[in-house]
Amino acid sequence: MFQKFDSAGDPSVGKPHVAKLRQWLAANKLDGFLVPRADEHQGEYVPARAARLRWLTGFSGSAGVALILANRAFVFVDGRYTLQVRSEVDLEVFSIESLVDNPPPAWIRDNLAKGTRLGFDPWLHTISEVKALQASADRAGAELVPVERNPIDSVWDDQPEPPLSLAEIHPIAFAGELARDKLARLATAIAKDGATHAILTDPSSIAWAFNIRGNDVPHTPLALGFAILGADGRHHLFMDSRKFSREVAAYLTQLAALHEPGEFEPSVSTLAKSGAAIALDPVLVADRLRTLVEDNGGSVVAATDPARIPRATKNRAEIDGSRAAHRRDGAAVARLLCWLERQQPGSLDEIAVVTKLEDSRRLTGEETQMPLRDVSFATISGAGPNGAIMHYRVSRATSRKLADGELFLLDSGAQYQDGTTDITRTVPVGQPTEEMRERYTLVLKGLIAISTLRFPAGTRGSEIDAIARMALWQHGLDYAHGTGHGVGSYLAVHEGPQRIARTGTEKLLEGMMLSNEPGYYKEGHYGIRLENLILVTPAESLPGGDIAMHGFETLTLAPFDKRLLRADLLTRDELHWLDTYHARVLAEIGPMLDGETLAWLEKATAPLPHDAKS
Repeated sequence: MFQKFDSAGDPSVGKPHVAKLRQWLAANKLDGFLVPRADEHQGEYVPARAARLRWLTGFSGSAGVALILANRAFVFVDGRYTLQVRSEVDLEVFSIESLVDNPPPAWIRDNLAKGTRLGFDPWLHTISEVKALQASADRAGAELVPVERNPIDSVWDDQPEPPLSLAEIHPIAFAGELARDKLARLATAIAKDGATHAILTDPSSIAWAFNIRGNDVPHTPLALGFAILGADGRHHLFMDSRKFSREVAAYLTQLAALHEPGEFEPSVSTLAKSGAAIALDPVLVADRLRTLVEDNGGSVVAATDPARIPRATKNRAEIDGSRAAHRRDGAAVARLLCWLERQQPGSLDEIAVVTKLEDSRRLTGEETQMPLRDVSFATISGAGPNGAIMHYRVSRATSRKLADGELFLLDSGAQYQDGTTDITRTVPVGQPTEEMRERYTLVLKGLIAISTLRFPAGTRGSEIDAIARMALWQHGLDYAHGTGHGVGSYLAVHEGPQRIARTGTEKLLEGMMLSNEPGYYKEGHYGIRLENLILVTPAESLPGGDIAMHGFETLTLAPFDKRLLRADLLTRDELHWLDTYHARVLAEIGPMLDGETLAWLEKATAPLPHDAKS
């Protein structure tokens, strides 16, 4: 099993662990300390050793920050976790704040007492984050104090060891470009930025650039490490050698000089002393590296991680691999949905569905000789009110029965060697209410609006986010998350910088993969989310048009539940899109199915009556 079900946060840890931290702070003459979710690589998933926020607070979400003061403690989370956090932390110890509306810099500026000495670990905050924190501390008359060693590492008695999973070579058939050619492109980009070197701290960029994968963090095939790339083509990779087989070590030695992790900081210092101009991405790189360069006489060039955009714009092999992965994954999801529809209300719990889906994906992988390598994130399996918790994580303590008259939200994904998937479907258990059907249809209208959108080349995600919300807004409804995130190629299921959201400032370029996932959540009752993955493609030119246009190709292949549809709320164009999509689903995954599942799919994808308004 890839999914574990004992992962819900434990509120009981807050009081004793905060007490330990406060003792350390008092002994070291600090009045407070910041504990982010991040590790040294600023990734979404962190190894068990770096799960400091969870150890301290009990909160198990993928984004958050704790602020511990002598007499008060706060946990900052975004809209995805406002319900979850209240069940996972001790509310007698922690107050909850918004990571969006009142983030730590704003709270510090407005509330921190003058003279307060606030500690932070410079390895766990990016250059941009520390700049904002410093400005706020200055406004408050407080002092921001970097620490040499994270205090939680000092008081966490049974802290796990660093991960040591074996790295593997990602085959050229799936990568689509040799690592040496990628590194040559990156060297040119570094020189263009006016730097002599660039430091990569994002393991996804290292995995992409060197065509390697690993298993150091949950659900994302990463080998944790650092790299220094030279504009002169001389590169250095810092990774524990115990992760390398002879084959992998021989392969990597042709691309870079190999070093142990303990050599990384001394190497950066030596490079800086030589007068190097070192490119650091302010939104990705730890502030510790900025000070290390500057304190040793080097110059920092603020530049985007040179691998970030090339990694996000997929090549032909990656796109073809993703299409194949989505066909297999669609067949696996169809098997699950067919099975689920046959079950009696109240006969299943959330964990049973997750287990069955993983079995279906594993079986489909075996049949097609493309094994399931992992799930791409912890499956969100939310029945009834649990579906209203946007990033709900099922555990043995929280698993609910799928009860009659409720909705069931299933958000899941898979890691195959040729592609990463992410799909959400919402289905009724028994007879849905008219309100459920109306709001499901409004969410589907948002998904169709993005799916059919044509937009000028260079459009940013922030410029189209509202299109997915329009049908909901017209009924006084909305959702508290972005409409879409970037997706990697057998890498992170949440990949930047591309996204469809109010904060999506990156241009949507040809070859970028994103999710398309509007939703609606009625707290305490149900949640609705529908999600397909989409690919940015050139759009056909229009008669009389004079600018280049882009559109989206839908990659995900699985039917939407027609029992929840209000066809009268769909326009003729929307009905046509749905029927065309369903016909494609049947044509592409139908040949992979047979018997009862194929009969179910034929019924699930049959055309709807076209009596809607134009």
